[in-house]
Amino acid sequence: MRKLTLSMAEQIISAAFEKSAELKLKPLTVAVLDAGGHLVSLSRQDGASIMRPQIASGKAFGALAVGTGTRWLNTNAESRPHFVQALNGVSGGAIVPVAGGVLMKDEDGDVVGAVGITGDTSDNDEAAALAGVAAVDLVADCG
Repeated sequence: MRKLTLSMAEQIISAAFEKSAELKLKPLTVAVLDAGGHLVSLSRQDGASIMRPQIASGKAFGALAVGTGTRWLNTNAESRPHFVQALNGVSGGAIVPVAGGVLMKDEDGDVVGAVGITGDTSDNDEAAALAGVAAVDLVADCG
């Protein structure tokens, strides 16, 4: 199993910010968590609003909590809101159930961590997250 390092987390953030510039997105905040849900690195672009670190971390944590990307959580929030409410309750409100949280796996399918991005539309946040994951040769799971 590959281990997520600080260097990898910084590469993920850098690649996500490069994708953001390419797409001309609003200011992003990127949180990278290890497989245990611990923050490895977080970076907030100038102009990002004050709750963005918590939202980005909540997207990444949500992906780790359910073992898939947060697009799955978003779908379930619409079709089974009671389930997502209960999940958020047992997590102490730590989960943000919208796209932009991407689970990261190694080549063997083992979970390495998750990246959560917020600041633009959920689809654009996810596109930046995918670029970050690709930069470190991990497999992305959007849900």
